[in-house]
Amino acid sequence: MGEANMDDQFLIKDIAQLEAVVGAPHPFVRKKILPRLDDFMIEFIGNSPLVFVATSDGTGSVDISPKGDPAGFVEVDANGNLLLPERPGNQLTIGFRNILANNGIGLIFVVPNQRETLRVKGRATLRKDPTQLQQMQVNGKPALLYTHVEVQECFIHCGKAMIRSQLWKPESWDTARRSIGGLQLASIVGARTDAELAASATRLEGLYRDQLY
Repeated sequence: MGEANMDDQFLIKDIAQLEAVVGAPHPFVRKKILPRLDDFMIEFIGNSPLVFVATSDGTGSVDISPKGDPAGFVEVDANGNLLLPERPGNQLTIGFRNILANNGIGLIFVVPNQRETLRVKGRATLRKDPTQLQQMQVNGKPALLYTHVEVQECFIHCGKAMIRSQLWKPESWDTARRSIGGLQLASIVGARTDAELAASATRLEGLYRDQLY
């Protein structure tokens, strides 16, 4: 009980306590949050090959999924809404199931060698207009479906996270070829010996090569 009470004294329980630690946002920072995409944001999206998508289910359990394609794969329609195509994947559809239960969505767009990111919050629906799916084709294969996002808030996020992480500095990268994710997947299917691990890695590379679209 004493340990629990000691831990409690370090909990941040309200906004006043939070701002006492990190400070209150400057009015300029609040001002940069917009209700719709501006031209700079649209340009950013047009250069982005990767977006992280956050959704939550009816109980508030959160999931984040990366979506990637050639730069500009996320479309901005005439009304400033976003259209995100879906490609073949693991078929768990966790994020899509979340959207069906709770249509709130958050996105972070990343552009290579840009330190800033773009954050978007909105309301999502899942759609399958065949004309739009065909327009989103890659390698002759249309999108499976697309997520339509009505933008509610958006802003360019400062580049401190990218600077701290050194993400765009190749000299800081781990050059090892070993795939940690691949090894974890291999362990799930029971691969143990070096030969089994190698065979699992080969199968994974085949999926990456042959089933991206």
